[in-house]
Amino acid sequence: MRLFLCNADGKISVKFGVLFNDDQCANLFEALVGTLKAAKRKKLIAFEGELLLQGVHDNVDVILLQD
Repeated sequence: MRLFLCNADGKISVKFGVLFNDDQCANLFEALVGTLKAAKRKKLIAFEGELLLQGVHDNVDVILLQD
């Protein structure tokens, strides 16, 4: 199963819920929400809002801005 997709702009994206519920990602990033927030601050990724919460934001796209 592929986690990541290319959006209309050709950028790699994944739904937050998919990322949050993936066992491999959960093992890699113990504090996933904090890691995403720090990456957004450094302009490595983009997502709507300030903070992503499981359940509430499962359909929010997390977009990779830099490889």
